Amino acid sequence: MQVKVHSVHFNADQKLINFIKKKLEKLDQFHDNIIGAEVFLKVENRTDFMNKITEIKLNLPGKELFAKKKECKSFEEATDGAVDALRRQIKKHKGKITANA
Repeated sequence: MQVKVHSVHFNADQKLINFIKKKLEKLDQFHDNIIGAEVFLKVENRTDFMNKITEIKLNLPGKELFAKKKECKSFEEATDGAVDALRRQIKKHKGKITANA
């Protein structure tokens, strides 16, 4: 799976990028034809600590899934939430495919 990480208005360090790639690779066990993923990391301009946002767009054959996890203390926490949401979406999508087949 090809993973592109876009950090908006800051530079993400390699440790964070590796963490994101490792989390996304775990989705391969739920769907074997994942084409790629685009990850967008954003920091909201607010004074509190819950200002990190991770958005993930996952490309499947014939389908595109999207997950957004808002207002977390860290990008790791936001990524965990977004990957969990994608895992649920993949299971639902796969269930629809097998039901129609």
